[in-house]
Amino acid sequence: MLDAVVVGAGPNGLTAAVELARRGFSVAVFEARGTVGGGARTEELTLPGFRHDPCSAAHPLGVNSPAFRALPLERHGLEWLHPELPMAHPFPDGRAAVLARSVAETAASFGPRDAGTYRRLVEPFLPKWDTLARDFMSLPLTALPRDPVTLARFGLAGLPPASLLLRRFREERARTLFAGLVAHVMAPLGGFATGAVGLVFALAAHARGWPVARGGSQAISDALAAYLTDLGGAIHTDYEVKRLDDLPPARSYVFDTSPTALARIAGLGNYYQDYRYGPGVFKIDYALDGPVPWTAPEARRAGTVQIGADSAEIGAALRAASRQGRAPDRPFMITVQPGVVDPSRAPEGKQVFWAYAHVPSGWSGDLTDVMERQLERFAPGFRDLVLARATAGPAELAARNANYVGGDIGTGAVSGLQVLLRPKLSLFPYGTPHPAVFICSSATPPGPGVHGMSGHNAAKAVWRRLRQT
Repeated sequence: MLDAVVVGAGPNGLTAAVELARRGFSVAVFEARGTVGGGARTEELTLPGFRHDPCSAAHPLGVNSPAFRALPLERHGLEWLHPELPMAHPFPDGRAAVLARSVAETAASFGPRDAGTYRRLVEPFLPKWDTLARDFMSLPLTALPRDPVTLARFGLAGLPPASLLLRRFREERARTLFAGLVAHVMAPLGGFATGAVGLVFALAAHARGWPVARGGSQAISDALAAYLTDLGGAIHTDYEVKRLDDLPPARSYVFDTSPTALARIAGLGNYYQDYRYGPGVFKIDYALDGPVPWTAPEARRAGTVQIGADSAEIGAALRAASRQGRAPDRPFMITVQPGVVDPSRAPEGKQVFWAYAHVPSGWSGDLTDVMERQLERFAPGFRDLVLARATAGPAELAARNANYVGGDIGTGAVSGLQVLLRPKLSLFPYGTPHPAVFICSSATPPGPGVHGMSGHNAAKAVWRRLRQT
């Protein structure tokens, strides 16, 4: 009998398996797809030689993850590549605000009226970032806070809605960039704790940047899988699990799946019936004939580029997708251009380009023309460079990854109390009514992102039970 069986070989499932194997437990992972990866994969989606990331691409939470930083992933092929600028936010007039490694450079891009406000907002937390990140990403009670005072100060700044935090800034450049940071989790700006979302992304950039993985996001998953194999763990692909009886006997079962799938497989009935999924996304992967012709020079040097003319336009796009049930006319977009730092991703002189916008859950339309018209506002001539494109709406994304219910790449809405308390209102969110069944996906704290911390936290709950029994 195995000590633990993990269902799903995404970053959280692999991290949970590694943490258990490191402590001497026998572990096997079962994955429905032909390769490991989940939200961290790399595939040739358009033309030969163009290596795209179907989901995650830039990794501010990955490079800052306490779980990943404790593992020897570099020895197994993971190399972080840092663009000159982690992120840029261009404006239609050709200017841009930037999120740089330097707080001073970032503040200067906002203009003199907001530079001091931004420094006062982020600088108190940076010296204690590593401890704060561990405390924040370990909530709820998987570990006692190492620095409860700093965590409380962060909570005072971040728990109010981002719309209140934006009022601290006097000019639109700072408000727009920060609104874009919040929109990475598809949360309306007026939601609970959305200020914390923006602060985490900003602090992560200043602490260690927003890198891409050399060769693509698959390198993260492959490094975790290689380390697990070295530890004696087994990985089985092309193995779809429909019920617990499909799995070998084990003392514990850990699911890197949506709560809906877990309830169906483990026979938990309506246990997660109140769990809410968020808006979907419409994603386009491009093969380009050259670099994106951004009007703002800063955007040409950035790995990630946010697209939204101002904070009002970003807020309207979020409301349209999450509350009004329609696709936005001028979508907020997150784009990544790995070629600014990783030429291995495309043939010489060519580029891969990654872009997505928010749409309602389960939306079935085609947003290609709307997204490209939005891109042309900030990069005139973009369409002339397109060699090929691969589009994926909510249905296609859910077909590729069953965790993305309705196209929700966060595996659950990041709004209301579900920002922190997911998938249930419980101090022990990784457990279930079945004493041997656990959940470790992005539906559990700390939530979406390729950071492995949900798997790390769930593994703690599992090994405590295994030691008790």
